Amino acid sequence: MLNLVFYTDSTLKAEPYTTPEIIATNTGTKRRSVIDLITRNKKELEQFGILRFEIVKINGRGRPRKIYYLNEQQATTLMTFLDNTPQIKLFKVALVKQFYEMRDELNKRNLNRAMEKPIKRTLTDAIKDWKCTNKHAYSNINRLLVKVATGLSIQELKKSRGDAPTALDLLTSEEQERYKGLENKAIAYITADFDYSLIKALLTGGKIQVVKEMEG
Repeated sequence: MLNLVFYTDSTLKAEPYTTPEIIATNTGTKRRSVIDLITRNKKELEQFGILRFEIVKINGRGRPRKIYYLNEQQATTLMTFLDNTPQIKLFKVALVKQFYEMRDELNKRNLNRAMEKPIKRTLTDAIKDWKCTNKHAYSNINRLLVKVATGLSIQELKKSRGDAPTALDLLTSEEQERYKGLENKAIAYITADFDYSLIKALLTGGKIQVVKEMEG
């Protein structure tokens, strides 16, 4: 399925939106006609929030163009002003479905973050009592958990998805679930006083070196 809806950013405060360009392309309507429709119905659309836009140059050159960012209510209201051709009907259904999916994903991410906070406190307490603890212990464990959960370092995550107060705000709901599972395992390993190299091997599936004492 084509991407019809996007997030304003990658944080938990993001808003789903679509654009006149997306609407025009997928309804067989001229972009100018969609823009005119927005202009004529600006008052109605602004009942659902500020009509946000950005002035950009397409491909970094040429005449600047105003790109509107329509939220879910604005987009669905605008669609009621279009004719119900078979193509437009299909697009309306797909657009509503994607808005729902994007909003549902965002709700899951926010709920997961709220549920993870007590686990984070338990992890912090476990690290305080860990025999291998040091001033970098928490950041090292957190970086390890993020890397295993997402496949990206914190720096790579922020570079690709945008900055946030904490890297955990940038994780998808699936990545958050993996992170929570890994976090619970880390707490158990730290409580058992495993050292960092062993914890890393256990969480990443790496090789574990076991030294056996010679008998006799």
